[in-house]
Amino acid sequence: MNAEPSSTIVQTFSTGVALTTRKLTLAYDGTVVISDLDLAIPAGKITVLVGSNGCGKSTLLRSLARLLKPTRGTVYLDSASIFKLSTKEVAKRLGILPQGPIAPEGLTVRDLVAQGRYPHQSWLQQWSKEDEWLVEQALAITNMTVLADRSLDTLSGGQRQRAWIAMSLAQDTEILLLDEPTTFLDLAHQIEVLDLLYELNQTKGRTIVMVLHDLNQACRYAEHLVAIAQGQVVAQGAPDQIMTEALVQEVFGLESRIIQDPVAGTPLCIPVSRHR
Repeated sequence: MNAEPSSTIVQTFSTGVALTTRKLTLAYDGTVVISDLDLAIPAGKITVLVGSNGCGKSTLLRSLARLLKPTRGTVYLDSASIFKLSTKEVAKRLGILPQGPIAPEGLTVRDLVAQGRYPHQSWLQQWSKEDEWLVEQALAITNMTVLADRSLDTLSGGQRQRAWIAMSLAQDTEILLLDEPTTFLDLAHQIEVLDLLYELNQTKGRTIVMVLHDLNQACRYAEHLVAIAQGQVVAQGAPDQIMTEALVQEVFGLESRIIQDPVAGTPLCIPVSRHR
């Protein structure tokens, strides 16, 4: 593409943006999953939610994105209740990559990524060079340019995941929520995606909230770690301040040893097997 990035493309987002919850209670089919949760997501940082399966991480992320309405309490985007904002206004400021997203059959990668620009369209502002540039940049960053004209149906699981991440990047929001973004990816591509998200945070000030299963990756990339057990926040803070053997036991029911990662200098969790 020959289009040059405009100032809105290269801007650094304000660090005043934040998500907070107040007395947030979430339920599925009458079963409470999250109860009376007060949580502040630091603006301009990478926050990672960790916890065992079924603890409420993904449920919380869906509510932060306004995909799940609380039974009590609310989520605030800056100082406004996110449930009182219009869908388009939220989509311009907050992007989400849920677990197992589904696209219409026959959609190409480029078509999917272009959908990230739809919240910015109106009858006064149609598809622009800036939109095109952002789509091409998102494809390039995720190494999907060569597959741009392929149908999503023909891609591997890892390739599809990168296509969805590209769509989230094309949306160009100040807040990005990702539910297990490394699912289906091999180790090399996991690090590639996490490095990309880290770079977006460092260079453009994106506020990023992720659910990750790999505790060591969470400690390496998070500035703010939130450990959840049974729908409650057990601990939160910088990984090197809260990641302890006692916390791993409480959250995961697992005996472990915590040492320093020899590469990153962050906490490294070594599980203790019953058989070794």
